[in-house]
Amino acid sequence: MELTDEILVQKTTKSRLPEVDFNKLGFGTYVSDHMLICNYSKGQWEAPRIIPFGDITISPTTLALHYGQSVFEGLKAFKLDDGRINLFRVQKHHERMNRSLARMCMPDIPEEIFVDGLRRLVEVDKDWIPTQPGSSLYIRPIMFASEAKFGVKISDDYTFIIFSGPVGPAFSQALKVKVETEYVRAPKGGTGSAKCAGNYGGAFYPTQKAKEAGYDQVLWTDARENKYIEESGMMNAMFVIDGVLVTPPTSDSILAGVTRDSLLTLAADLGIPYETRPVSLVELENAFRHNTITEAFGAGTAAIVAPIATIHLNGIDHHLPAYGDNAVCYQLKNKMEAIRKGQDDDKHAWNFLF
Repeated sequence: MELTDEILVQKTTKSRLPEVDFNKLGFGTYVSDHMLICNYSKGQWEAPRIIPFGDITISPTTLALHYGQSVFEGLKAFKLDDGRINLFRVQKHHERMNRSLARMCMPDIPEEIFVDGLRRLVEVDKDWIPTQPGSSLYIRPIMFASEAKFGVKISDDYTFIIFSGPVGPAFSQALKVKVETEYVRAPKGGTGSAKCAGNYGGAFYPTQKAKEAGYDQVLWTDARENKYIEESGMMNAMFVIDGVLVTPPTSDSILAGVTRDSLLTLAADLGIPYETRPVSLVELENAFRHNTITEAFGAGTAAIVAPIATIHLNGIDHHLPAYGDNAVCYQLKNKMEAIRKGQDDDKHAWNFLF
């Protein structure tokens, strides 16, 4: 019998759904009624189960708290007009999570636990999927080292949890960003390509300093020379220069975004020219000087695209032109949303429908 042949479901006795204002969802405000939990011990995975969402008990010596073995993913579910549910690019997210786990010396999550567990959990909490424009059910799989032993070691025990919550549109206004050349997100050879907790904790301080200066996010540069753009906040960075969509290539210091991959594929479908190549600060300055840069935006699961209005570079605020409905970022976003909602042809087999 497979581990997920019969996932035990313990339903909550009191749903929190009546407390949700679906017209004011925000992002991360609400959590759905249930979560999936699955433990790894003695070299094998136990059967997953779905229980009411709630606190878990861990020891103060839990290894994840001391040495940072913690990895997560983020993906979304949508309700189609015909009532079916779609998990968008679920296999791609599973592949990326396993790559992150390998980098952190953590065991792979079997596809049956990740994919079947997601499907069953979303089925149980399907009433939490919002239908308002721009909204979705955000899903957060997370795995952490759960062995209770404070010696420096790779954990032998792990806990895998999936929870979800309805979210509204992210980044409703164009962003002001600051190019960061003092602090770095990830060096070559580091964990930048893994979606691990430490990458986010280390980014808080320079991001906080940027916000204190009046900016929303930072544009990270490379750790060796601080001469090339890497990421935008926690999103992949994209630019339209001389009519070409340009984005830095992924590497061991840049997260291989699923949204980034989707947008580049759609750019090819729509006949939008694109290049994956290094983008230097000198090139950006010249593009602003000669008015050849027309768009800059972040690409990620939360927003699909987050247009950038201002880029602070070498002491100067450079302003992007206003974004019209025909902007490249909106063409790509609208195409992707139509596919996710089942309103356009899914020729790349990205949708997982049930």
